Amino acid sequence: MSLARGRAPGRLLLAVAVVAVLLLGGGLLWRLQSAAAHQAVRVIAGPAATPAPPAGLAATPPAPARAAASAAPFSAQGEALRREQLALARQQLERAREALAAYQKAARYPHDSRPIDEHPDQQQPFAPVAESHPLRMPGGGSVAQGVRLQTTQERVFAAGSESSRITLALVDGEGRKLPLRVGRAVMREVTPPGRTASTAEFAMPVNDGGVAGDLLAGDGVFTAVMRPAAQGFGAYAGLIRLELLLEHAGQPGFIYFDLIYSPQTAAEWRPGAHETLVDGALHFVLPVEIRLAGRYVVSGRVDDAQGQPFALISFNGELPAGATRFRLPVNGRLVHDRRPALPLRLRDVEAFLLLPDTTPDRVMLPRLPGLVLQSAVASLAAFASTEWTSEERSRYLAELTKDVGAAEQRVQQLGP
Repeated sequence: MSLARGRAPGRLLLAVAVVAVLLLGGGLLWRLQSAAAHQAVRVIAGPAATPAPPAGLAATPPAPARAAASAAPFSAQGEALRREQLALARQQLERAREALAAYQKAARYPHDSRPIDEHPDQQQPFAPVAESHPLRMPGGGSVAQGVRLQTTQERVFAAGSESSRITLALVDGEGRKLPLRVGRAVMREVTPPGRTASTAEFAMPVNDGGVAGDLLAGDGVFTAVMRPAAQGFGAYAGLIRLELLLEHAGQPGFIYFDLIYSPQTAAEWRPGAHETLVDGALHFVLPVEIRLAGRYVVSGRVDDAQGQPFALISFNGELPAGATRFRLPVNGRLVHDRRPALPLRLRDVEAFLLLPDTTPDRVMLPRLPGLVLQSAVASLAAFASTEWTSEERSRYLAELTKDVGAAEQRVQQLGP
């Protein structure tokens, strides 16, 4: 019993010693961890950070210093990276806003009723294709310096009994007519490699005698008329080429003209063109008899009462065979924005049946050149001033607006 009591103080001293060592070790460990953490802060914050002074020697830093330390969590390298990301985010925001504004402006009017100045190449669709280029030899070289061949072609697509008038004249640098002789002129099929032509070549008459389509005899302008249905190509659909061998001052020349032809008649125009107002939009209505069902593409030009080009209107849709109507709308908001002189006039209507994945890819309807119909509506109040709306437009505006919102949020996250 006495031996057990004598050992108790020793065990107690041993226990106290162990606790002291643990406390001392814990303090040392805490100091080591604190020093490591401080060193990490120095690395992140950069050279501007200073080590903490020994305990008991440092005074509490003033409030401005503490505020400055908390407002600068980035190193110089980190701050540069943030500013670079912010600049990029601002550029993305600017592009998103521009895209939204551009679409809002472009989608103010529907696809089938657009300002004519968006399509300058469509203002005069029936004007002959006019070109001027050097007179070439059959091998490809120029015949003479300054000598040019001026040509016109009435159309490049034809159907049924339609024709295309060709003219050519040789001129010098001052535009004066030069002597030209037309030798061989033939019209033939252009067939794919390995395929034999189904029609015979046609010897094309070309003249400057004031006959067979030539307007003025002896004026130096030669004329030929491509009329496939009457020249042996009535059963052929595809590319037809007129090749001409020429001669000037003893030197040979060469030129050709292509015509895309279809013997079919897809539809016929019917009388009774009229206008109607639908939801504040003016519709020009053109009756037609559809022979071949399919997708029809129609376009017309609208001038104001003073003859100024105003709008390009169109129809694009699937139609069955039978009697129907093409509706070409003039959007009311477009009328309010542009303020054309009323009444409006529809002119130069062209239409075709689209044949996808086929050559040729269309069957033309007869042209409706010149004035087709003049509207009786003469009051601006008859037209709606609201912007065009559709499911497609709403969907695109929502997506573009979402892009702007995301870009603004990114800028705010990276900003000061």
